Amino acid sequence: MAITLMNPSGLPEIPVYRQVSIATGSKLVFVAGQVAWDAEGNTVGEGDLAAQVERGYLNVGTALAAVGASFDDVAKLTVYVVDWTPDKMPLFLEGVARASAKLGITPMAPGTLIGVAALDVPDHLVEVEATAIID
Repeated sequence: MAITLMNPSGLPEIPVYRQVSIATGSKLVFVAGQVAWDAEGNTVGEGDLAAQVERGYLNVGTALAAVGASFDDVAKLTVYVVDWTPDKMPLFLEGVARASAKLGITPMAPGTLIGVAALDVPDHLVEVEATAIID
Protein backbone atom coordinates (compact mmCIF):
# COMPACT_ATOMS: atom_id res chain seq x y z
CA MET A 1 0.00 0.00 0.00
CA ALA A 2 1.08 3.53 -0.71
CA ILE A 3 -0.23 4.99 2.59
CA THR A 4 1.07 4.52 6.12
CA LEU A 5 -0.94 6.11 8.92
CA MET A 6 0.46 7.00 12.34
CA ASN A 7 -0.02 8.95 15.55
CA PRO A 8 3.29 10.56 16.53
CA SER A 9 4.29 10.63 20.18
CA GLY A 10 3.26 13.93 21.70
CA LEU A 11 -0.03 14.21 19.75
CA PRO A 12 -3.35 12.87 20.98
CA GLU A 13 -4.70 9.59 19.66
CA ILE A 14 -8.14 10.23 18.16
CA PRO A 15 -10.24 7.07 17.67
CA VAL A 16 -11.61 8.00 14.23
CA TYR A 17 -8.45 9.17 12.44
CA ARG A 18 -4.66 9.29 12.53
CA GLN A 19 -2.61 12.46 12.84
CA VAL A 20 -0.14 11.74 10.00
CA SER A 21 -0.29 10.08 6.61
CA ILE A 22 2.89 9.04 4.79
CA ALA A 23 2.43 8.56 1.05
CA THR A 24 4.86 6.57 -1.10
CA GLY A 25 2.78 5.90 -4.22
CA SER A 26 3.25 7.39 -7.64
CA LYS A 27 -0.23 8.60 -8.61
CA LEU A 28 -2.25 11.26 -6.84
CA VAL A 29 -6.02 10.84 -6.90
CA PHE A 30 -8.17 13.86 -6.07
CA VAL A 31 -11.85 13.07 -5.49
CA ALA A 32 -14.12 16.07 -5.87
CA GLY A 33 -16.37 16.85 -2.94
CA GLN A 34 -19.08 14.21 -2.81
CA VAL A 35 -22.54 15.11 -1.58
CA ALA A 36 -25.68 13.09 -0.88
CA TRP A 37 -26.60 12.45 -4.51
CA ASP A 38 -27.55 9.08 -5.87
CA ALA A 39 -26.42 8.01 -9.37
CA GLU A 40 -29.30 9.97 -10.93
CA GLY A 41 -28.49 13.19 -9.08
CA ASN A 42 -31.31 12.92 -6.53
CA THR A 43 -30.57 14.09 -2.99
CA VAL A 44 -30.53 11.23 -0.48
CA GLY A 45 -31.51 11.83 3.17
CA GLU A 46 -32.94 15.32 2.93
CA GLY A 47 -32.60 16.92 6.37
CA ASP A 48 -30.80 13.84 7.79
CA LEU A 49 -27.14 14.54 8.57
CA ALA A 50 -26.24 10.88 9.27
CA ALA A 51 -27.79 9.71 5.99
CA GLN A 52 -26.01 12.43 4.03
CA VAL A 53 -22.64 11.68 5.65
CA GLU A 54 -23.17 8.02 4.82
CA ARG A 55 -23.97 8.79 1.19
CA GLY A 56 -21.03 11.19 0.84
CA TYR A 57 -18.62 8.51 2.08
CA LEU A 58 -20.24 5.87 -0.16
CA ASN A 59 -19.85 8.19 -3.14
CA VAL A 60 -16.17 8.73 -2.30
CA GLY A 61 -15.83 4.94 -2.18
CA THR A 62 -17.43 4.66 -5.63
CA ALA A 63 -15.09 7.30 -7.06
CA LEU A 64 -12.04 5.61 -5.55
CA ALA A 65 -13.06 2.18 -6.84
CA ALA A 66 -13.41 3.61 -10.36
CA VAL A 67 -9.64 4.26 -10.40
CA GLY A 68 -8.61 1.07 -8.61
CA ALA A 69 -8.29 2.68 -5.19
CA SER A 70 -10.02 2.31 -1.83
CA PHE A 71 -10.16 4.11 1.51
CA ASP A 72 -6.89 2.32 2.36
CA ASP A 73 -5.27 4.60 -0.23
CA VAL A 74 -6.70 7.85 1.18
CA ALA A 75 -4.05 10.22 2.49
CA LYS A 76 -6.45 13.01 3.55
CA LEU A 77 -10.18 13.58 3.92
CA THR A 78 -11.84 16.98 4.15
CA VAL A 79 -15.47 17.18 5.23
CA TYR A 80 -17.61 20.30 5.02
CA VAL A 81 -20.75 20.38 7.21
CA VAL A 82 -23.44 23.05 7.01
CA ASP A 83 -24.04 24.92 10.29
CA TRP A 84 -21.65 22.64 12.18
CA THR A 85 -21.82 22.51 15.97
CA PRO A 86 -20.14 19.92 18.19
CA ASP A 87 -23.51 18.46 19.24
CA LYS A 88 -23.83 17.11 15.67
CA MET A 89 -20.81 14.81 16.15
CA PRO A 90 -22.89 11.72 17.11
CA LEU A 91 -24.91 12.02 13.86
CA PHE A 92 -21.72 12.57 11.87
CA LEU A 93 -20.07 9.50 13.40
CA GLU A 94 -23.24 7.44 12.84
CA GLY A 95 -23.10 8.25 9.13
CA VAL A 96 -19.40 7.36 8.95
CA ALA A 97 -20.06 4.09 10.80
CA ARG A 98 -22.92 3.11 8.47
CA ALA A 99 -20.85 3.85 5.36
CA SER A 100 -17.85 2.01 6.84
CA ALA A 101 -19.98 -1.07 7.51
CA LYS A 102 -21.32 -1.08 3.94
CA LEU A 103 -17.85 -0.54 2.46
CA GLY A 104 -16.11 -2.95 4.84
CA ILE A 105 -13.57 -0.31 5.84
CA THR A 106 -12.28 1.71 8.75
CA PRO A 107 -11.52 5.22 7.41
CA MET A 108 -8.58 6.37 9.51
CA ALA A 109 -6.82 8.87 7.23
CA PRO A 110 -6.05 12.31 8.63
CA GLY A 111 -9.09 14.47 8.24
CA THR A 112 -10.41 17.97 8.62
CA LEU A 113 -14.01 18.82 9.43
CA ILE A 114 -14.99 22.37 8.46
CA GLY A 115 -18.25 24.10 9.33
CA VAL A 116 -19.67 26.10 6.44
CA ALA A 117 -22.70 28.36 5.97
CA ALA A 118 -24.01 26.53 2.89
CA LEU A 119 -23.12 24.14 0.07
CA ASP A 120 -23.99 24.14 -3.63
CA VAL A 121 -27.57 22.89 -3.16
CA PRO A 122 -29.70 24.00 -0.18
CA ASP A 123 -30.67 20.37 0.63
CA HIS A 124 -27.03 19.29 1.01
CA LEU A 125 -25.75 19.18 4.57
CA VAL A 126 -22.32 17.62 4.00
CA GLU A 127 -19.61 17.31 1.35
CA VAL A 128 -16.70 14.86 1.55
CA GLU A 129 -13.54 15.16 -0.53
CA ALA A 130 -10.52 12.87 -0.58
CA THR A 131 -6.92 12.80 -1.69
CA ALA A 132 -5.51 9.33 -2.31
CA ILE A 133 -2.17 7.90 -3.44
CA ILE A 134 -1.90 4.77 -5.55
CA ASP A 135 1.01 2.96 -7.20
